[in-house]
Amino acid sequence: MLRFSPTAWAKLVYLRDLTHNEVGGFGVCDADDLLFIKDIAVVKQTVSIVTVAFDDNAVADYFEDQVIAGRKPEQFARIWIHCHPGNDPEPSGTDEETFKRVFGPCDWSVMAIVAQDGSSYARLRFTAGPGGALKLPVCVDYNCAFGAADPTQWKAEYLANVKKNSRFSQKADNGKESEIEAFGFDESQVCAAVPYEDMLEQFEQMDPDERQMYLDELAEDLDYYDREEVLYE
Repeated sequence: MLRFSPTAWAKLVYLRDLTHNEVGGFGVCDADDLLFIKDIAVVKQTVSIVTVAFDDNAVADYFEDQVIAGRKPEQFARIWIHCHPGNDPEPSGTDEETFKRVFGPCDWSVMAIVAQDGSSYARLRFTAGPGGALKLPVCVDYNCAFGAADPTQWKAEYLANVKKNSRFSQKADNGKESEIEAFGFDESQVCAAVPYEDMLEQFEQMDPDERQMYLDELAEDLDYYDREEVLYE
């Protein structure tokens, strides 16, 4: 079972609700309980409605700071956590590719995802013996000491580290972000996206790898192609 302290869970939900994009981080644990997340570390990253890309230099600095603090990699670099802006916590094709590429060499690692409606997904992968993978239930563990919520600090951490990918977040004529009903949202729960009239132009400006990644992500939500209404706040 993957357990969160109430404070860590509150931080994750707060970060999720600050944005209509994905946002990610690393779970931080004690050495004697590696599947109990006590904090979520947010490093510099570029995000969109379908992607999270950590900054390599920021990750290196984070690792160095954690080692200086006396932690081992299994305490701060084995649990990858991110949020989905829709109501589906299942990993996307890009999530799976990232998990395999970045965490594949580790002796064990966990991918955890929390969706907008609170649903969650977690999977442990290990390389010992023949290797394997196991889905983990997710819970908040109140049978522990935990600190108070600190939304002021959490927001400062978010603003200092999270940058929107401008290709996927454009401004409408009224100065507000355009929004489209997609990725599991209903009319009262829309997510930021590229305005329909600009989508083709933006698509043509992408490099081939980025274009394919975007298409793969959109294809995973089959309902997306049935939704044509663009909504503005």
